[in-house]
Amino acid sequence: MRTMTYVGALNEALHQLLEDDENVILIGQGVTSPWYVGQSCTGLIERFGDRRVIDTPVSENAVTGAAVGAALAGLRPILEHPRLDFMYYAMDPIANHAANWHYMFGDQLSVPLTIWGIVNRGGEQGAQHSQSTHAMYAHLPGLKVVMPSTPFDVKGLLRSCVYENNPVLFVDDRWLYPIKGDVPEDHYSVPIGKGTVRRTGKDVTIVATSFLVHEAAKAAEALAAEGIDVELVDPLTVKPLDSGLIISSVKKTRRLVVVDGGWRSYGAASEIMATIGESAAVGSLAAPMKRITLPDSPAPASRALERYYFKNSEDITREVRKVVGGSK
Repeated sequence: MRTMTYVGALNEALHQLLEDDENVILIGQGVTSPWYVGQSCTGLIERFGDRRVIDTPVSENAVTGAAVGAALAGLRPILEHPRLDFMYYAMDPIANHAANWHYMFGDQLSVPLTIWGIVNRGGEQGAQHSQSTHAMYAHLPGLKVVMPSTPFDVKGLLRSCVYENNPVLFVDDRWLYPIKGDVPEDHYSVPIGKGTVRRTGKDVTIVATSFLVHEAAKAAEALAAEGIDVELVDPLTVKPLDSGLIISSVKKTRRLVVVDGGWRSYGAASEIMATIGESAAVGSLAAPMKRITLPDSPAPASRALERYYFKNSEDITREVRKVVGGSK
């Protein structure tokens, strides 16, 4: 084990995958540019050449169509989109083609495509550069959606995505890049569809995704000082959701707060709450469930307004206090 940053673990994963398997290619906008990908692709073009590391023109639809075709032809492409916002341009090849081919051809064809979408919120970038649209893609049949939150998990989940025989959206948040953690040197996989308990507790379950796992962990520390014992669950995969893990936790704590970086309506938080609402755990709830998300409005371009728009540990602490305090 070594201590590595999240972006360092991601870079190591890419190197190992390209080294291990000549069918793995990396294709996308700016994969040779540190500005685009935040050092995550450092050294790849020098080591593997421009036939395996393909820096493309800015044409999301065309590049995604090419990657779908490459996957159908037997390669295992990692398709990089430097801003999840602009994957909207690629919705047709993702939703109508990649997600459907396996079903439409009676399991005779597979699309082993990893769609690496990067979230670049904050920094006064405004409404068109601050969106985490993972819930939209999770709605699509035939497409899995993963959201790693630690250096260990980003390395292991990327390998699992690449060797999944049908398309996976790998949601990568740039706010995670400096976070450090222990990472093995060996090659390993973290299974798709399996969450983890980051912290055990008895008073309330917090389910948090991606970067907000770390904000929830800070909130749990602050709440512990007040005598509130938080259990923190990280689903890691938004679809398929590890519903059993979440249900088991909520049955124990009898309270649920969901924290997600998407918008409030029809989002991942809503789906997690619906999962509890349809399960036996709903009968054990001692308080109404609570979701902490972005408001149903576009992101502001003002740094002062961003502090209110994007959620943090203080928001989580305040809302958990209400859920627990109102039911004790």
